[in-house]
Amino acid sequence: AQSQKFLTNGIMKKKKYEEEEYHPGHTSFGMSVFNLSNAIMGSGILGLSFAMANTGIILFVILLLGVAILSLYSVHLLLVTAKEGGSLIYEKLGERAFGWPGKMAAFGSITLQNIGAMSSYLFIVKYELPEVIRAFLRLEENSGEWYLNGNYAVVLVSIGIILPLSLLKNLGYLGYTSGFSLSCMVFFLGVVRFLFIYCECLIAALHFTPHPDDHQDMCTPKYFVFNSQTAYTLPILAFAFVCHPEVLPIYSELKDRSRRKMQTVSNLSILAMLVMYLLSALFGYLTFYDHVEAELLHTFTKVYKFDTMLLLVRLAVLTAVTLTVPIVLKLKITCLGKQYEMHTKCVLLAFKIN
Repeated sequence: AQSQKFLTNGIMKKKKYEEEEYHPGHTSFGMSVFNLSNAIMGSGILGLSFAMANTGIILFVILLLGVAILSLYSVHLLLVTAKEGGSLIYEKLGERAFGWPGKMAAFGSITLQNIGAMSSYLFIVKYELPEVIRAFLRLEENSGEWYLNGNYAVVLVSIGIILPLSLLKNLGYLGYTSGFSLSCMVFFLGVVRFLFIYCECLIAALHFTPHPDDHQDMCTPKYFVFNSQTAYTLPILAFAFVCHPEVLPIYSELKDRSRRKMQTVSNLSILAMLVMYLLSALFGYLTFYDHVEAELLHTFTKVYKFDTMLLLVRLAVLTAVTLTVPIVLKLKITCLGKQYEMHTKCVLLAFKIN
């Protein structure tokens, strides 16, 4: 009954809500696809080969397709709720559905999700950037210099790159950085495919010498796998298409927006990431099979320590991860700005009435 009341109130007051909150978007369709795809693509892409190794090819494909379909349907429900609720702000929808507790619950959950996502990205920056610098300088060990300190790396990247991009006025500008970020991951995918074609079964290069009779079995793909590590792969797959905190902010900035147009943006973004996930997981798994590690780059570093191509791949992944953070942060700043503007208007209106 409470849900029906929420939807009914949304329909009755929809025109009023749209007049209060409507503002024209300025981000093109293509840039919106880039932004949402960049928001979907996270650091989990590096662990998909490990997930395939511990679930099997067929089971992995089934699970990944299931998660993608559920994500598409949940985005559809989210857009329907925004239309019926008459708002494109999560906290406002929560307030109209459940009052003040709903507003705080929406704010808290989205904030925690954003903090977790940004922390995972910055964690990669902390540990990968010093390694990339060390590889450029061809240092065998960390010499203790300040530029090889991960904490300094996080601070410098946050202040010098992430913060300026997050403060851009128009979300459409971030479409260019999102496109470049996706290009970096396409380069990563191309290198993984190259190694798969020209370096078949690199188990021997991992300083592991199998018995000749066992080598053929170790380089044979498995289609269904159940072991002690299978449970650890489920969170990797479950969070592979998490983009829901960014859907409504991107929708609000979409030029000539409509629910169907935003659904098309979501469909293209999730489909593109699904193809990229499947290919990167498959090529990485068929290169190292059961010996692939939880992070694919760490497995490659055992084979190519100072290889130029691997260094470029690490730099590309680092760039892609760094350019994902401004999207998450910018959308949160946009939502807070809209709420502040709304509260300011309410206060000014109250003063005028008095």
